Amino acid sequence: MSWTTPADVRAQVQKQWDNGRLLRDAVGAPGGSHELETDRLVFPLTLRLRGPTPRELATRHDEVRAWIRELEAGSRVAVGYGYDIVWSETSNRLIGRNRSPNSIIVPTRTDALALIGQAETTERFAALAQSTIERFPELEAWFQRRPLRVLEHEDAWERTLAVLDWFRTNPRSGRYVREIDVPGVDTKFIEARKPLLAELLDVVLPADAINVSRIGSADFEVRYGLAAKPTLVRFRVLDPDLAIHGLTDLTVRIDELARLDLAVERVLIVENEITGLALPAMARTAVIFGLGYAVGLLRELEWLRDREALYWGDIDTNGFAMLDRMRASLPDVRSLLMDRDTLVRHQAHWSTELTPYVGALDRLTPTEASLYDDLRFDRLGRAIRLEQERIPLREAAAILLCRS
Repeated sequence: MSWTTPADVRAQVQKQWDNGRLLRDAVGAPGGSHELETDRLVFPLTLRLRGPTPRELATRHDEVRAWIRELEAGSRVAVGYGYDIVWSETSNRLIGRNRSPNSIIVPTRTDALALIGQAETTERFAALAQSTIERFPELEAWFQRRPLRVLEHEDAWERTLAVLDWFRTNPRSGRYVREIDVPGVDTKFIEARKPLLAELLDVVLPADAINVSRIGSADFEVRYGLAAKPTLVRFRVLDPDLAIHGLTDLTVRIDELARLDLAVERVLIVENEITGLALPAMARTAVIFGLGYAVGLLRELEWLRDREALYWGDIDTNGFAMLDRMRASLPDVRSLLMDRDTLVRHQAHWSTELTPYVGALDRLTPTEASLYDDLRFDRLGRAIRLEQERIPLREAAAILLCRS
């Protein structure tokens, strides 16, 4: 039997809580953004009711009566809050005229909240909204869009607002996270809440206090004017004649590498450490070790734009996603051994990619895009990947040495 029960009614109301619409009405007053106003719940709220068909009304008398009793027992008439039953009269030649539920109505927002046991939570949220908007009026629209986000961080909300105050008082401070002087806030507090803080800071800070070229938690410090922990990059100079004071394998800060301006003509970027270590000597060539999805850091190496740049990664969806991201900084970088022939030639070494990337990539060549689509849509098999280290190093060395 699929007729609506009191639990089904509560589930419909719970859905409006889970999508934030019930809480949204606790923020501000009508007259805000058009987008949010049109998404407000309007009470009385009519809910779906699945009831007996005319045939079931005529043939399943006992079940219909039991269903009506259950529905009435959970109604506002019986318990004092919740939903009202709208009745309709039906006429049947076998059973005559009868009254049966036609629809369910929740009269007020208060009834809806009581029905799912969220009245107290809403009161706390409304108090948080009021106190926050008094300090940061610009956050009113954000509160309406993201009410459940606030409740996720309710216990730390006051400290979160204190952090916003600190950033607003100290824009582009150039200090490290550990130097943020807010009671009860340490580095772990900031690290654990970077996504939330980023949402809020984007609203409360003036435009000139935000570096909009940086996005994501990894770039939090740079985006909001803090001092960032230096990013270290490992590289090898494969030409012994170009060793730096006798050193060929170095790990340096990215900003120092940017100033170094290596005297090479070609740079190979690889993901696998052993691959980078095992590459043989090559004239006028250097190799930069795996940066993963941080390949965007290469944009800081301005001298790299004047070199031949090659990227050799895994043949899988994430490998192509990294290549695509790299081209945002180095449009002319070319892929090495990331083609269909290489993949097929080493089929015996295929493995399974645990978390495939399935988004659209706009910076791949037509040939690369064709293989990427075959991989992300599983045309060659489920989540196929060929790890870089499975390809014999001599294949890459032969290609590179031929180009030397």
